[in-house]
Amino acid sequence: MHLAYPAVLSALLFAIGVYGLLARRNAILVLMSVELMLNAVNLNLVAFDVWLSSTLRDTLHGGQALTLFTIALAAAEIGIGLAIVLLVHRSRGTADIDRLRDTAEPAADDAEATAAEAALAADEAGTATPYDSPAKKAGAAR
Repeated sequence: MHLAYPAVLSALLFAIGVYGLLARRNAILVLMSVELMLNAVNLNLVAFDVWLSSTLRDTLHGGQALTLFTIALAAAEIGIGLAIVLLVHRSRGTADIDRLRDTAEPAADDAEATAAEAALAADEAGTATPYDSPAKKAGAAR
C-alpha cells in the first residue's frame, strides 16, 4: 500500500478542520471541525500502522489501539461540548462564539476591589461580613 494516498487525504482533512476552527463563529461548527481534525489523525494512525506492520513485521498494531483511544476521547469531547453549547444556547439564545465573551468572570483586581468596598461598607454600617472573625461577628450582632 502506498503511504502517500492516506497521508495526503489526512492532510487535506486536517487543513479543512483547521480552517473551520478558525473561520467559524458557531460553536457546533467549531466542534465539528475539531472532530474532522481528530478523524484526520485517526486516518494517519491507521495508515502508518498498516505500513509499519507490512515493513517491520510489527504485530502489536499500536496505531489501531491509539485510534480506538482517540475515538473514545472524541466521543467524550463531543458529548461534553454539546452539553455546554446547549446550556449556553438556552441561557443566551445564541451559539455564536463572539457573543460568549461576556461570560468571563471579572478580573481578580475587580473582584478584590468589590469585596473590599463591601467590607468597608459593612464596617461603616456595623454589620458582619463573611471575612470577619467570629468575635467580631458576635459584636456586630449586638
